[in-house]
Amino acid sequence: MADVRAGVVPASRSLFYCLIGLLVTIGIAGLVVAMFGANRVVTGLLVGAVGGVAAGVALFTRDVVELTEHGIYVRTPFRAATVRWERVVAGRFTLDERGRWAIALDLSENGDELVLLSIPPVMRPVSGAYDMRKREQVNEIRAILRTKRVPITVLPEIATALNEHWQVAPPTSR
Repeated sequence: MADVRAGVVPASRSLFYCLIGLLVTIGIAGLVVAMFGANRVVTGLLVGAVGGVAAGVALFTRDVVELTEHGIYVRTPFRAATVRWERVVAGRFTLDERGRWAIALDLSENGDELVLLSIPPVMRPVSGAYDMRKREQVNEIRAILRTKRVPITVLPEIATALNEHWQVAPPTSR
């Protein structure tokens, strides 16, 4: 069984990562101007923008949920945790608070949940790389949850749309 990468970066963390990227941009630009003079403002901003984008990409890349045979690894740039499969009570494929479709796992302690995937509602066949990747992720998550025998509830309208438009059987357990 292959490892599955999933995870949703919350808006507050996304804003924080973008702020760090902006601060890196300003810091590098200021450093270039301080070292080479005021005539290098544009150069400083360009070099700073490259550094800021690189910092932002590094932060977003590190923020991931990875489902493996041995457990669920939840990583952010500043911490890491492991969730054992025994803690997973159930999964659900439902609407989130923004009207998007979300696959989430319910964990046994404190009623916690772990959101694995959030996608816009499927209303047409696969039409690009984004749709293809999301369909692939749904299939991968469904396969690993089946292997781990995690019961999943799926809203009927989601199951129908996935089957009709993406030819994906609903992500349910055996």
